[in-house]
Amino acid sequence: MLASATAMMESSASTSASKRIAVIPGDGIGKEVIPEAVKVLRAAAAAGGREVALKEFDWGADRYLRDGTTLPKDAVEMFHRDFDGILFGALGDPRVPTNVHAADILLGLRFKLDLYVNVRPCVLLDSRFTPLRERTEKDVNFVVLRENTEGLYVGMGGFFKKGTADEIATQEDVNTRKGVERIIRYAFEYARRRGRKRVCMSDKSNALAFGHDLWQRVFKLMRAEYPEIEASHMYIDNLVLQMVRDPAQFDVIVTSNLLGDIASDLGAGLAGGLGLAPSGNIHPGRVSLFEPVHGSAPTIAGKNIANPMGAVLAAGMMFDYFGWTAEAQAIESAVRSALREGKTPPDLGGSIGTRELGDWLAQAVTKAGVSRSA
Repeated sequence: MLASATAMMESSASTSASKRIAVIPGDGIGKEVIPEAVKVLRAAAAAGGREVALKEFDWGADRYLRDGTTLPKDAVEMFHRDFDGILFGALGDPRVPTNVHAADILLGLRFKLDLYVNVRPCVLLDSRFTPLRERTEKDVNFVVLRENTEGLYVGMGGFFKKGTADEIATQEDVNTRKGVERIIRYAFEYARRRGRKRVCMSDKSNALAFGHDLWQRVFKLMRAEYPEIEASHMYIDNLVLQMVRDPAQFDVIVTSNLLGDIASDLGAGLAGGLGLAPSGNIHPGRVSLFEPVHGSAPTIAGKNIANPMGAVLAAGMMFDYFGWTAEAQAIESAVRSALREGKTPPDLGGSIGTRELGDWLAQAVTKAGVSRSA
């Protein structure tokens, strides 16, 4: 079950019938796929007797070019105070070559909201869409848990003698004991609560001696607390090879920020492509952010051909995080039905448009309803 990749519900999570959701469509195809996700989440909420209050924010390239706004100073406090979840599109626009607005908004939210878990389900919904020969839905069904607030993404480093023949560029890989401990513990707790039997930690400690040595030591200590779970380690180059060779051997993969970014995109490819890939940026028990993992794709923006399924499934992950499990399953079931019935956009070999697919998925959720026994 793809949506239940976030079903490790902490005791502080509320399953109330009403939730407040911030919507940030962003740039490019984000402004096309997020409205379709909103259609489907509204349909699922209504079918389950839930209430959602949505507020849209126009943060993106248009706003940045108009008045210089990226992430407002009061955004973090506002999200903590006023919202339960954030549905996010994609950022990136050729009119802003530096993508400064994208870094300030998305990375700013990840860091300032301390969304330290990036959850990337790698779940094959229909075996016809994997590039792996003779693999089925049972073979591609794992999750990559990526540390989301440290590593090489913290922006520490700089240039010396930039633009000259003697230029030096440095980039610091930051790993704290706190950060490593909490993502590894999350992985073991996730496996325990979801009935997963295996946790694999991946690093490159044979070449990166210091930060990844910390990962090794913490993993060794923590695995002793979970004797019922099979704990293993793979260097990242072997991990990605094994993901292609035999994905069925994995249940839960946990790794650092950069390595998780790479491994989870490979996992998305095994499961049918980025158009089908949702993700969650989570701090357990707090407001968290959910998004499709594809980019803003400016070359196809405005053509009504973008795949909204990743965004729709991200909305399903958000509902699951809320504890709205039946509604999340209804959303996933609608996507599975669309794949099975050939209601697919061009990236999956079909011809249905973005808006038309959003309408079809919303109607499928409404027609099927929500089963509390699911």
